[in-house]
Amino acid sequence: MANNEKKKGLKLYGAPWYVTIIACLLILSAMFSGALGTDMPSTFALMLAIGIPLNEIGKRLPIWNKYIGGGILLAFIGTSVIGTYNLIPETYTSSIDNFTSEINFLSFYIVVLITGSVLSLERKVLVKSFAGYFPAILGGLVGAMLLAILGGLFFGITPGEAITHYTLPIMGGGNGGGAIPLSEVYAGITGEGSEVYYSFAIIILTVGNIFAIFGAALLNKLGDAFPKLTGDGKTLIRGAEENDLADEDYTPSLGDVAAGLLIALGAYTVGLLFSNVLLPEIFGFPIHELAYMVIFVVILCALGVVPLNVRMGAKRLQSFFTKHLTLLIMVGVGVDLDLNELLAAVTLPNIVVALFIIIGAVVGSGLVGYLVGFYPIDTAVTAGLCMANRGGSGDLAVLGAANRMGLMAYAQLSSRLGGAIILVIASVLFSILL
Repeated sequence: MANNEKKKGLKLYGAPWYVTIIACLLILSAMFSGALGTDMPSTFALMLAIGIPLNEIGKRLPIWNKYIGGGILLAFIGTSVIGTYNLIPETYTSSIDNFTSEINFLSFYIVVLITGSVLSLERKVLVKSFAGYFPAILGGLVGAMLLAILGGLFFGITPGEAITHYTLPIMGGGNGGGAIPLSEVYAGITGEGSEVYYSFAIIILTVGNIFAIFGAALLNKLGDAFPKLTGDGKTLIRGAEENDLADEDYTPSLGDVAAGLLIALGAYTVGLLFSNVLLPEIFGFPIHELAYMVIFVVILCALGVVPLNVRMGAKRLQSFFTKHLTLLIMVGVGVDLDLNELLAAVTLPNIVVALFIIIGAVVGSGLVGYLVGFYPIDTAVTAGLCMANRGGSGDLAVLGAANRMGLMAYAQLSSRLGGAIILVIASVLFSILL
């Protein structure tokens, strides 16, 4: 009797299990029959119908659920398998990709998470955490370079090549903000075609991205085993959890949530204004709108000009997105991962050197983070692995695998401003080492 009651009480994605299963089957049936459209509601429905089963399987799969990454990571990998091997009609994989990138639900998700995570911090904690963050980024970069040189020695790769061709692409902030501009800097300094550098940079970046995602899942498990090494997933500073805005201080209304959304979209607009019109470049290097947005939201929080009810509304909205829409994001970024491209990059030197770089980024950023008063695991995830992934989509995959979506603002600083720092460093190192 008790078992029957337990089965009746089982819920999937917030609904009774049979309701969720029937809904997913109906959506998938509509897709395979061609009745499902490619508009936003149809695509939204399909992403849930794919993501929910994968997530539930991943949460229950032995070994995978405890040691590899659980449901969120299986949703990411499973969707990449579906997309790579055309297990559903290409029309629908294209609609998922378009919804994530062209319609840009990806950026909308990031905008909400940045605003909620920053505005939920007290001003003193905010200032301290961002002041110590860039030393942690540099610590991760130095660690990655040192271990890249060490790994390269096993394969006859020179220290200069280990840094310029392996470390910089992986730590450069992704493809659009990293590998592509890096290849242009390379071409300008060496006189060779940019494609010479880019063709290898994108390969090693892809390998590093996968290691970063799995590394995040392992760090999450390490945090479970050693709680003193990690915080609450919202701030980096050790012992600062009590300074977070507590839910019991104020219960936000739906109007407060709407106001939080307005602040988020307004801050993003300011980022666009600076990135496209007012100050698109600093010292000749482009600054991404999300980097400007982070800076603007940090200033708003530091000045204390956003009322408590709006801050709590932004936090409540972020909480909803983190708990219930992360699954959509993992499906969206997963369908964009071409496993054939990844398999083509699987050579022993690439694997070993990329793995050494990821380990160096984790150790370097975590160590410096600890020295400046941060939790080493949270710092390693954001200042280390979010520097070593594939930009915005990589940030989401890494934070999802690490179960730390509340650290999105720091992750974006790594990918956006950290990527710009890499471009500056690359322009010097290319001249010296090539």
